[in-house]
Parts: sequence; structure tokens; C-alpha cells
Amino acid sequence: MNGMGTLRTRFRGIKKELLDRQTSMRIQSMTVDELYLEVLYEILHNVGGCDMGCEVGQQTMLSYVQEAFKIANDKHTELLTKAEAKEPPELMLNVEVVEAKDLVSKDPNGLSDPFVTIYLMSNSSHRYNTSVKSGTLNPSWEEHFSLPMSSNLHEDSLILEVWDFDPAETVKEKLTKILEVKGAKGLGKLMKEIAITASTGKHDNELIGTSNIPLKSIPASGMTMWFNLSKKSKLRRQGVVKLRLNFSAEKNSQVAAQEHRHLLRILLLHELETSKVAPYWWCGNFSAPAEAILTQHAAQSGLSQTDNWLAQWTVYCAVTTNHPLSFALFNQLLEKVTKPLQAGLVNEEDVKLFWDGAKKLLPTCYSHIRKLRKKTAGDKTVMKTLREVLKVLYRLSVLDVPESLDLFPVNLYGWLRDTDDGTKLSIHEVLHQAAVQGASDWFVHILDNNECKDRTEDSRLQHLIRVIQLVRSDLQRAVEYFDRVFIEVMSFPYSKILYGVYENKIASLVEPEVIQVCKSLKRLQYNEGSTNSVHLAGGLNGDSPLGAPRVSNEPLTMGTTLFELYLTLQRFLALGQGLNETDWNSYSISKFHSWFYGGVAQWLDIAAFKALSRIEKAVEIDNLVPVDTNVKYSSSGVDTLAIFYQIKIFWQQLAWPDVEGCYAFVAKIIDDICRCCVFYSDKMCSRVETEGRVSTVLEERFEVTTQWCLAINNIDYVRQSLRPFVHELGMDDIINTMCEARSPLEAQRCKETLQNVIENAIDTVKNKIVELLEIMVKKMMPSITRFLIEGAELLHQNCSSMDRVLRYLEANLDTLYQHLNNENFSRTLDIVWEQLGEVLYELVQANLEKRRPPSFFSNLHECLKIMVRSFRQDNKEVYTSETLKRVEYLLKIHGMETRELIHQYHLERWQEQQAITEPKMGILTVRAQFIEDNLKIEIMNARNLMPTDSNGLCDSYVRVALLPEDTFANVTKPKTQTHSKNLFPLYDEMFLIPLSPEQRRTTDGLLHMVVKDKDMFSMSNAFVGEAYLHFGEVPDTPAPISSLPQQHLPLTRPDNIDGDAIKALESRQGDKQAREFLKKQRQKMPSKQFFSLG
Repeated sequence: MNGMGTLRTRFRGIKKELLDRQTSMRIQSMTVDELYLEVLYEILHNVGGCDMGCEVGQQTMLSYVQEAFKIANDKHTELLTKAEAKEPPELMLNVEVVEAKDLVSKDPNGLSDPFVTIYLMSNSSHRYNTSVKSGTLNPSWEEHFSLPMSSNLHEDSLILEVWDFDPAETVKEKLTKILEVKGAKGLGKLMKEIAITASTGKHDNELIGTSNIPLKSIPASGMTMWFNLSKKSKLRRQGVVKLRLNFSAEKNSQVAAQEHRHLLRILLLHELETSKVAPYWWCGNFSAPAEAILTQHAAQSGLSQTDNWLAQWTVYCAVTTNHPLSFALFNQLLEKVTKPLQAGLVNEEDVKLFWDGAKKLLPTCYSHIRKLRKKTAGDKTVMKTLREVLKVLYRLSVLDVPESLDLFPVNLYGWLRDTDDGTKLSIHEVLHQAAVQGASDWFVHILDNNECKDRTEDSRLQHLIRVIQLVRSDLQRAVEYFDRVFIEVMSFPYSKILYGVYENKIASLVEPEVIQVCKSLKRLQYNEGSTNSVHLAGGLNGDSPLGAPRVSNEPLTMGTTLFELYLTLQRFLALGQGLNETDWNSYSISKFHSWFYGGVAQWLDIAAFKALSRIEKAVEIDNLVPVDTNVKYSSSGVDTLAIFYQIKIFWQQLAWPDVEGCYAFVAKIIDDICRCCVFYSDKMCSRVETEGRVSTVLEERFEVTTQWCLAINNIDYVRQSLRPFVHELGMDDIINTMCEARSPLEAQRCKETLQNVIENAIDTVKNKIVELLEIMVKKMMPSITRFLIEGAELLHQNCSSMDRVLRYLEANLDTLYQHLNNENFSRTLDIVWEQLGEVLYELVQANLEKRRPPSFFSNLHECLKIMVRSFRQDNKEVYTSETLKRVEYLLKIHGMETRELIHQYHLERWQEQQAITEPKMGILTVRAQFIEDNLKIEIMNARNLMPTDSNGLCDSYVRVALLPEDTFANVTKPKTQTHSKNLFPLYDEMFLIPLSPEQRRTTDGLLHMVVKDKDMFSMSNAFVGEAYLHFGEVPDTPAPISSLPQQHLPLTRPDNIDGDAIKALESRQGDKQAREFLKKQRQKMPSKQFFSLG
């Protein structure tokens, strides 16, 4: 039925081995002349039409093939004559009936039972039928037929008929289909069929439609097309049929394939030679004559599409080793041949040829991978080529490589390393090694082309930085451009593989150099020869002769370069962490920071040195004006804080991963920052030291200036920023990490250590502020002292001295108030009062020696009170200074009149009495009360009196007086009866003392009760002791005195004359009243008149 028996009949009865041997001999003995003759023969007997063969004339093809084969004219004529003398070829038309669609229905049920009949018009008796597809209008057959063609090819046509199969059925059987009828039209068809069957008994098939296909319209390369079905009596299309058509000849398939490969190679080399196409650009497009010749040869040799693709693959792979072709071409061919290869539709010989071609192509692919860096990254052509290369590798990797094939011979892959277990390398494994080898070659290239200029340490470090930067640049390019393509096509982490190669080589190159440099780092030394650490230099104590650090340039340069290398490695590691998020710790370079441990202290010293230098410069160029109208500090404060934040940026850049080292370095940074604060304070103090001096003809004085205020504010601004700055360094995070890594106790201890450093620094800076305020106030004191002395001497003589001191203080304090913050202004006032107290104290002592009158001290006291009233802060005690309190008291004492001093003395004695808890002189018990303007007092008894007589007893009585004496001069002084020989006398006497209303209201009035021993023979009675009762301790009540509580008063006597009132009285040598009073008090002091009871 399909007419494919000619070739088989020709070789029937011949053994396959003999046939293969004959074929092999035919292939081996084939010459160029024979191939040329075959090609001429095919050109003369062109098959097909409407393709290249129609567009290219026969003479053009003959001329082209002569040029391609490089055949001389006489030889060409000879072979052409032979070709013309040969018989025309026996050709076959291969037809595949694929499917049909939209057929018209012929059965009552609205469907058809179609089958196809095909035949050549020149041989209509030889027909070919497909199978019947029941009940469908869209059948699918996929059936093949081969039709022998006549010699009159261009006049012949292929006839295609589609029929509806009508089975042999009786009328009864047809009537059973009545229920399957669809519509009135279907019913009409059924009735017609029944009528025909009943009348004639025939069962003819019904034609659906036909199609006429001229053979000259079929291209030599074949075609697949939908053809319309038509019917003479119908205008409407009856459906469409899909056919696959091509020509073939009866020729040995192996010989035909070998001929085609040979022809393809000759024509390809000729095309490449004449077109001068650039490497990797030729993508399979032949010229029209070449395309026509190849198409005719394939058609007349009976080569299938797979044969054609395999021939192209084999030839192109062989040619590309010397004439690089486009990788897209190989990828297209692989896409086509992969399915036949995987389905086993290719014979063993062709499979071997396929892999021989792949073996030739693969070195070019891997070479492209290894030398990818020589391409321009990002270029569209480069990226497209890389994708095609990887697609070729991927398509080859999914195919099974024959066991006997050595796909990667040593002579072509000298850079390959064998597997550990001796198994053959896969395409993926070789890709991995190609990427590794490419990276290794590039690293060597970088080293060779970037040699270190000299062997100094700095030059070596710069060389390492340059190498890492170039490597990182290559990785960055891989990540940005190539990685996505490798992953999409081959699932191959290209950049990650490169990083693994580079990081290992960089670690081996850099680690020993860094460790050596860190060991050889020199400590920062001052030009004067000091070896102190940089952050300890530059006047941190305020009196350093160095001023600011001056160090040699070499350690600075070396440390800076080393840090630059550190940052370069840090960025390189960060790239690796991004490429390998889960396993980057396994990299040799992951612990690179440990190489630099010895250099970090140097970097911190350099940072501190630069900070000190910049702080000194910032203070020097500070014009001491506010940086903005809304703030009260100048440029150096802002600059200093910015300098600190540069150190913070350095620390953040360092990003030290080890928590213990992190703690040690942060502690040093905090310590250095604190020292820088102190350094800034000292420099600021020195900067304003000479500010504020005012000289006139009459005087020279100091005035507070805004520069002083800004200096104080600057220091305070830096101080306030210290704690937030330390927090931003990440101290809390470090402590928390240490708590997790070590123990909470150890973390807490470290935290306390750091906090102590910070607190000490803040306290030191606070002290610097206080010190600066004290210096400023101290400069004000000479003018204040001078004004105070003048005021004390001339206060009530219309003198302006007090006004001057007030104006002076007011002007300076106003400046301070306007420019200092509240805390520092308050602190300044405290210092003013503190130092004023010291000045006044010295002034009092000096004028006491000069025997100044009470009026002087009284005036001075008045001046002090005026100042207090003028400059007292709201809700704040003025006399916070103990010195000032003491001075105010002394001024009050020494400003009193003698009578006032005497009463002050009694008040002091009363206060001493209040403090006694264990009386040694005895106790006097009394009751007292005020009844309107009368004082009633009951002297009840005394106990444990000190014996004054030789018999160990005492003859005591009590005398009562009211103080001060001048106020109560006209008041009687009652006296009790004498109780002889008794240390526990019971007096039980009541006295009523009338007082005037003025006397009753006396402030600090005292009842003075003196116990004396009556001496029968002596002119004077002995003093036993005295007691005081303050008016404030006497209740004002009309109640009976007997109902009042008893008051037990300890008896005392003066035991020293060191009190302030006594000293004030002693200073008044010319005052008779003072002398006599002192004389009486001295007589009261303890003497040998007391006798022990024992």
C-alpha cells in the first residue's frame, strides 16, 4: 500500500555485515570528483519548486558549486557531461496525512466517518487509503505513504480525496438510527439513504471534498501545510486537511549522510571564506545557491530532518574549532536533535558522530567560560553569547554520554583535575573547574600586572589593597552581569564559586603580610621624645609643656593604610556574605579581623591623635560667637562633637565582630573621648584666660564677657553630649552580647567599669566648668573687695561705693544670666557667694587686727545684706556657703554695741546649756509663767550641787535676774533664802515680777538664775553655777503654776573664753563695760574652790 519495497528488494538475501562493509568501503573510497558529479547530477534533475531552487537558476548553481569545489573548467565540463548522460533518478513522494478539521457532515447524526484517498494524477489507478475515523468532523490520522513519481515531475499533481464511509446496512438497520438524527436536514439524509437502499441495495461512499496539489509547488526541502477541500457542486469550503510532503530517493542512508556532510563542509568553508564573517557571527544562513544545492541533495538523498540536523551538527562542530561559528546555531541544532536522541531514534553510528562533534565543540565552550573576563561585561552580544554557550552545555548535560567515550581528553583539558574516586567528570563538574581555573588565571594575571613598586610596608599594603579591589571588581561584574545567566540556565552559582577561589587566595596572600605589619607597628612617639600614648598628650592636665601632640608621620601613614586594607577586606567579606548567607563562616577570610588585632590599638591612637589636633585647631579658629541665635555655644563646641562622631564613624566602619575585643576597644574609645573632653576644657580655659581685662586711668578691673560665657557653655555642651555619644557607640549592645556569650555577672562587671569611666569623665569636665567659673569669679573679687571696703567706711556718708559694687555685680551677673544656661548661672552665683564669703572673712580678720570700730563691721554687714537682697534667687537659700554663713555671723557680732554683745554672750551660754545631757554642776528645778505683763517664777529645789565648803557641803541661795540688763534695769532681782549645809536644797519660793508691755515683748529675753554659796566670813559669796530660761520657754497662761510642768535646768559655768562674742568683746580693749564684763566672766570659771565629795 505504501510502495516502499524497492530498496528492501534490491538488498534482499544479503547479510547485514556484508552490506555494512560494502557501505563503509563506498564511503571511504568516495572522492571529491564523485561527490561533485553527484551534486551536478542533482542540479540537473532538480525536484520540487517554490523554494530556493526556483529563485536560483540552474546555471547559477552550477557556477557556485564549481567555485566552491574549486574545479577547473575542463574538469567541470567533463563531469557535467557525465551527469547529463546518467538516467534520471527514481524519486518518491512521501506523504503524511496528519489530520483534518471542519469537515462537512454527511450522516444524519450531523457527523461523518471520514477517510482519505491519495494518488498521483499520472497514475490514478494506484490509490492509497487511510483508515476510517468514525463519528467525527475533526479526524486525526498521522499515517505515512510513499508514492513513486513519474519522470514528468513538473506536470504531475497529487490528488487528495476525503470520503464519508457508508457501511453496508439494511433498511431495518438504518431505521434504528432514527433517534440519532440531528435536525430536519439529518432526517432528510436518513430518508434519502433508506430510499436508495430500498430501491437499489447499494451502499456507496459519499465524497466530502477534494484537493489538487501540483508537485512543482512542493519545495525540495518538503513542506507541511493545510489544504482546502472543495466540491464541484458546492461553493463553500468542505473542510481542511493537513499534509506533510517531501521528496526522497532510493540511496544508501549512510552513504547519503556522508555525502551530505562532505558537501556541507565544502560549502560552509566556501561561505566563510567569501563572506569574511566575524568569528562567532555565522548563524547557519547560507547564500541562495548554497541553500538550494544542500536542499536538493538532502531531498534526492532521502535524508530525514534528523539526518540533516545531525549532519549539520557534525560539520559545524568540526569547523568551529578553526572558524568559530555562532553558539546560537549549535543551541538551535541541539534543541532539534535532543528529542530523537533521547527517544532512541538515532542509530549507533550517528550517536557516535554526534558525541564526536560535541567533543570538538566543548573545549570552545569552556574556553569561553574561562576567558569571560576578556569580554566587555554588560555588552548585549557578550551576554547573549554566554547564554547560548550555557544552553549548549545544559542541553548536552541532559543527554547520556556513551560509556566508551572520553569526553574530556587530557590533551584538550590540561587544566582539569581528575575526580577523587576516578569516575568520569560530568559537564557540570567541568563547568565548575572551568570557572575555578578562570578565576585562578585571572588572579595570577592581576598579580603579574600589579607588581609592588618597592618593598616598604606601606607599599606592600597598598599593593594588597589594589589586588583585593581588582578581585572584588571582577566579582562585582560577575554578580551584576553573569551570575543571573549561569543560575537561570545551568543552576550554577558562578559568583559564589569565584568567591570561594578568590577568598582563599587572598587569605593566603594577605594574612602573613598583615600579621607582620601589625607586629612591626611603632608606637606613636612625640617629636620631643615622649613615648606616652597619644591620647594622654597635649595638656590634658592643663599644664603639659607639649601643648598638643606632635608625632612623626610614618606611624600615621602606616596605620591609615592598614585601616584602609581592613575596610577593603571588610567590604570583600560582605560580598561573600551576600553570596553565601548560610555558610560564609567556612571561608578562610571570615576571621580576617583577627589578623588586625594588634593594629586596632594603633588606629585608635591615631584617631585620638587626630581628634586632639582637630580640637586644638577648632579652639584656635573659634571666634567665640554663637553659631546660631537660638543656641548659646560657639563653633568649637560643635566641631568637637563632630570630631567625636568621626571616631564613632571609624568604630562603625571597624564593625569588630568579636565581642571581647569589641568591649576592650570600646572601653579605650570611651576613655579617649573622655580625655579629649578634658583636653578641650583645658584649651577652652586657655583661650579665654586673657579676656575681660579693662584698664582706665582710675582703675583696672575685670568684666565678664560673652566669650567667657560661651567657653563655659561649650564645655558643658560637650559634657552633655558625652553620655548619648557613648550610647550610640553601641555599648549596651556589646554588654548584652557579652551577657549571652559569657555570663551576666561578668557582663555587669564590665558595664560598671565603663560606666565608672564615663561618670569620672563627666565629673572631671564638670569640675573643669566649676574651675573656669571660679577663675572668672576670682577675677571679679578685687573690684568687689575694694568697693566693699569703701562702702564699709563711708556707707552713711552719701558715698556711691555701694552703688558701684552693685552696678558692677549686676552688669557681670546680667551678662552671665543672658549667656549661661540656668544650671551654670546658678552654679556661678554659688561660687560668687562662696568666694565673697572667703573675701569677707579675710577682710573681717584683717580689720579686727586693725581694731576697727563696730560701725565698720556693722556697715560691712549692711553692705552684705544689701547684696543678698539684690541678687538673691527665688526659692533658694543664699547662705549655702558655710564660709559666708560664718562671715555673716562674725559681721553681725562685731557690728554689735557692747551691751548687745554681752547679751549675745548670754544667748550663747543658753545655747550651750541646751546641749547638755549629763549635768556635772547640779540641776535647778523651777516653774515659770507669764500672766499678762507679770512674770511668776517658782524656785523649787536644786540637786547634786557641787560642794564649795571644806565640809563637802554648800550654803546655797538663788538670785534671779532678767536679761538684757539695760532693758530690765528697773526690775528687782529677787533672791531665795539660804539653805545651809545641803547639796539638795528645797527652796520652794515664789516670786512675782511685774513688767512693762515693752519688757514683756522683749525678743530673746532671758531669766538668769545664779546659785551662790553664802560665806559667813568672806566679803563675797562663791559662785556655784548658773542657769538660763528663755522667754520662749515660759508659757503664757493664767492656769495655776502648780499645774505647770517642772523645768529641770542644768547648772553650768563658763569653762572657756573662745566664743565669738567673748572674742568680739576682747577686741574692744578701750571699752570699760567690755573689760568689766570679761573680768566677771573669768571669775566664774572653774577653780580650786570646789571640793570633791570623795
